[in-house]
Amino acid sequence: MTKKNKHLGIKKSNLLSKIFTFSILTVGAILILLPIISMVSTSLKPMEEIMSYPPTLFPKEVKWDNYAKAWNSAPFTRWTLNTAFLTLINTFISVIVNSYIAYGFAKVDFKGKKFLFTLVLSTMLIPGFVTLVPTYVMYSKIGWVNTYLPLIVPSLFGSAFYIFLMRQYYLGIPNELIESAKIDGASHFYIWRKIMLPLTKPSLATVAIFTFKGVWYDFLGPLLYINDESKYNIQIGLQTFRGTVQTQWNYLMAASLISVLPIIILFFVFQKYFIEGSNISSGLKG
Repeated sequence: MTKKNKHLGIKKSNLLSKIFTFSILTVGAILILLPIISMVSTSLKPMEEIMSYPPTLFPKEVKWDNYAKAWNSAPFTRWTLNTAFLTLINTFISVIVNSYIAYGFAKVDFKGKKFLFTLVLSTMLIPGFVTLVPTYVMYSKIGWVNTYLPLIVPSLFGSAFYIFLMRQYYLGIPNELIESAKIDGASHFYIWRKIMLPLTKPSLATVAIFTFKGVWYDFLGPLLYINDESKYNIQIGLQTFRGTVQTQWNYLMAASLISVLPIIILFFVFQKYFIEGSNISSGLKG
């Protein structure tokens, strides 16, 4: 076999490999997008077409006003503002608290640090449903039910997963930076605020995105602690379309699509930081 034929054979093999990979990715993307396509299609159908058999993938009669009707059928503006308030304040607290605790575990030497860090990580093994009842009883006895406090205060104590994620990122930052700052008389709080935070933007963005998504989609917490309709978040509000006799699927899908838009926008804006921050071995590069 000549060099030319060998070269053509390699190119052909690479082309077939790329075609195969692209085909697999295309099929996977279609399977992932099918539920979203069905969701969009349902949101644009009249109820008669949704309940008809056989079902149709694309609407025969497009009802764009389903979105306006769904939004105006309940105080969704109020519920969205409530959700935004809870999400923003929890995200801010989570980023600050978890990054500061992680800095302590990564860069500050103190007695019992390994034991305390192990204890923090062990809390990840406790299912949330185990503490559900005693937590509710505690909040009920101190009068926090039907307030936002049970949905905000736990963020002040940090999250084991976020602490672990940020600690691993901090470990990749050279200790020489901290030692140099200490020589100049800087405190740990100053080092964390002025040196560490700017260097850990990817991990901060990752924690922010995870927290934002978790609070925005939180259903169980508001369901347990919020009784006043004016304090509902958007996930509780979506249940108004589910009746005992019939569910208004077109309005439910329309409102659900509107509610998911902030998460999609947030991810596309910060996806670079999110992907880099998810790599726990990143740290400082260069």
